Amino acid sequence: MNYNSTNSRQHFEILDGLRGIAAVFVVAFHFMEMTISDYSKIIIGHSFLAVDFFFCLSGFVIAYSYDGRIKKLGTLSFLKLRLIRLHPLVVLGTLLGLLALLFDPFTDQGKLPGYSEIIPMATTSVFLLPFPVLAARGFALFALNAPAWSLFWEYIANVFYAIVLSRISRKYLSTMLLISAALVGWVILKSGSLTGGWNYETFWDGGARVSYSFIAGVLVYRFNWIIKNKFGFMGITVLLILAFIIPFSVWNWISEPIVVLLYFPLLVGLGAGATLTPNLKKLCNFSGNISYPLYMTHYSVIWIFLNFYSHYKPITHINLFITFSVFVLIGFAYLVLVFYDIPVRTYLKRKIS
Repeated sequence: MNYNSTNSRQHFEILDGLRGIAAVFVVAFHFMEMTISDYSKIIIGHSFLAVDFFFCLSGFVIAYSYDGRIKKLGTLSFLKLRLIRLHPLVVLGTLLGLLALLFDPFTDQGKLPGYSEIIPMATTSVFLLPFPVLAARGFALFALNAPAWSLFWEYIANVFYAIVLSRISRKYLSTMLLISAALVGWVILKSGSLTGGWNYETFWDGGARVSYSFIAGVLVYRFNWIIKNKFGFMGITVLLILAFIIPFSVWNWISEPIVVLLYFPLLVGLGAGATLTPNLKKLCNFSGNISYPLYMTHYSVIWIFLNFYSHYKPITHINLFITFSVFVLIGFAYLVLVFYDIPVRTYLKRKIS
């Protein structure tokens, strides 16, 4: 299906850059929520919506990359390519989470779960299968690497794209979008916010979130809603950050659906249509490259930070410490990219070629 003329293989570098910016805000937010339980007091209290932005961006990029060639490529080959792209960091994130659990210096070793829990947690996490058994971590679907919940739904979306979405017209896809919007509305009415999806209690919230945003991203591409503009990378970065600093309040039931249902698809269209100045190209490439490693490797440090904070309750310079930690994790993500992610993906692609 060739819906528009963007198949000239343009590379949307601004969208890559935005993905990295969103990942940084997620990491900072995860640090901050460990020190401030009331999201209304966190200046970036809506950064968890970055996940919905990731889903929308993914739908757009997948449709752009594969709509014109998945039939020739084949469903199995498509899924292999996606597995190679995503799964090496799923495995590494699990390993880091396991090491953090076992060797966290701020955890009472007598309170660690037994091997009857640790072994199946690690095994299921490697295969990206939800296993919400650890009460101390809120019955997270993936207790060793909590952000993996969104990767679980990303995998579901990819399979659904290959089997269904890539084969149906815009008309039917639009109908599915409306149904998905209703599901997002149901989540808002039920929970009052879109914070869920990561644990046993809110499992299906994640399904509603990915279904709308991923399909919306596909439709942005297929309807060619690429909006030419002069905002540039910095301008659209500011627009993205505005979504994260919307106050967390009793009005979430209005603000969050507006952001997820309308604003994020608009930003994807603007990001795809903006012009990147040459001096920011390297920044966008770097930001995009480290986004996924950063997202998938940071949470082991978050658990250690939580235990440290719970023990010592440090107040002085805590924001400076969080800022420093975010930069350290960005550096670590780059090392993971260069010395693990790229070599492993290159090897696996060579094996299937």
